[in-house]
Amino acid sequence: MGSGAWTVEKRLSFRSESFSKELGIVNETGCLSIIVLGASGDLAKKKTFPALFNLYRQGFLQSNEVHIFGYARSKISDDDLRNRLKGYLVGKEASSEQSEEVSKFLQLIKYVSGSYDSASGFELLDKGISEHEFSKKSAEGTSRRLFYLALPPSVYPSVCKMIKSYCMNKSDLGGWTRIVVEKPFGRDLESAEKLSTEIGELFDEPQIYRIDHYLGKELVQNLLVLRFANRLFLPLWNHDNIANVQIVFREDFGTDGRGGYFDEYGIIRDIIQNHLLQVLCLVAMEKPVSLKPEHIRDEKVKVLQSVLPIKDEEIILGQYEGYTDDPTVPDHSNTPTFATMVLRIHNERWEGVPFILKAGKALNSRKAEIRVQFKDVPGDIFKCKKQGRNEFVIRLQPSEAMYMKLTVKQPGLEMLTVQSELDLSYGQRYQDVIIPEAYERLILDTIKGDQQHFVRRDELKAAWEIFTPLLHRIDNGEVKPISYKPGSRGPAEADELLEKAGYVQTHGYIWIPPTL
Repeated sequence: MGSGAWTVEKRLSFRSESFSKELGIVNETGCLSIIVLGASGDLAKKKTFPALFNLYRQGFLQSNEVHIFGYARSKISDDDLRNRLKGYLVGKEASSEQSEEVSKFLQLIKYVSGSYDSASGFELLDKGISEHEFSKKSAEGTSRRLFYLALPPSVYPSVCKMIKSYCMNKSDLGGWTRIVVEKPFGRDLESAEKLSTEIGELFDEPQIYRIDHYLGKELVQNLLVLRFANRLFLPLWNHDNIANVQIVFREDFGTDGRGGYFDEYGIIRDIIQNHLLQVLCLVAMEKPVSLKPEHIRDEKVKVLQSVLPIKDEEIILGQYEGYTDDPTVPDHSNTPTFATMVLRIHNERWEGVPFILKAGKALNSRKAEIRVQFKDVPGDIFKCKKQGRNEFVIRLQPSEAMYMKLTVKQPGLEMLTVQSELDLSYGQRYQDVIIPEAYERLILDTIKGDQQHFVRRDELKAAWEIFTPLLHRIDNGEVKPISYKPGSRGPAEADELLEKAGYVQTHGYIWIPPTL
């Protein structure tokens, strides 16, 4: 093969670069400093640093250009932090090669101790970053600084002020400073807007990355491709054919020692207002003008602005028995650990179609999925209505999959019908492909400057406008959760609400993930 021939890797690299240019994304090179604030906390140890390690081992973070800084109040050394992180990066039975990779990665990490509202700590942090940039011969103002706030939202304003005052690139010569903030973005519309205003006075919107890790999940990222790259779905995806849409998040455990934190927020703020609502937007949005981040986010905002006020009779709240036994939870807590609600989108495509959002803890299974249920076949000559409707199911976790439930003839001499499925199970179909964790993808997007999978300010505002009236009523004790047993499906009233909304449950059929 001649020296001018292109390998598969080169072709993929070229296509990736061309695609990035089309979206307005610049693949920069040069000195990169990643600063994890709250470096000693659980989020940083369990999610942020492991994601950075996986990006490093896959070659997305080059050791000759990147340096990672941990910042927190704890008085510890570089080696103390590295030792704390080691167990989260690789298993106990790591190979010598894996252990060597971990060691090389950990050497990229420096630690700076300081408070979140005083100049001295951030001046020390800036000094460390500048020394790294100088060692890489990076011209002043041309380097890249990424600040990941693995912190409670209450300290965002003070931390952002310190970053703005002491840790920004000194001039605008092609470099950048970007801020990643974690959910929850406030508790309601007023607090979210206050937070947005305080951060917005310091940084421009293109510098702010509001991370919702659900938008980084492989199957969530597949939604736009499924909807707009397949002719099959284009004529079906509307109120003429779809009876209802369910977006479900279920956990088979309770608060697990996080009762105090969870009780401040509840299941709606923790899961529904952000994760499930983001999924709803991708399911319901119109085709964007292009794949540019702003065009996609414009369409998501339109969906949120079309959601009607939630009706009292279309909400069921629950709290599992034993929730208040947690010593960190108040004895008379009104916080829901379960919620099922119906959202209705007032536009031409979705008029009359209920979008059912359901999330709960301490239930009988663990899963997250999107379930699109189609209407009954008109003139059913096979009399197979009792076996259930066609459904298109996207399993987000665990066992990522997409499958279509169909009615088929049961094998045999008689004309009997049965439910079966057309199944794409990722574990079977893509055995040799490593599916990246959501945080890996989103941190890489931040480095690239791609905001497609991050929440814009007007999008956040529209989301809080939907739920704030309900949340205030729950906070004031006007709406009470129904008690349910741990390990159950949740309150029976929730299943009754689904039935009233028009969901038809399939009896006698269970999807079983294929074995490898």
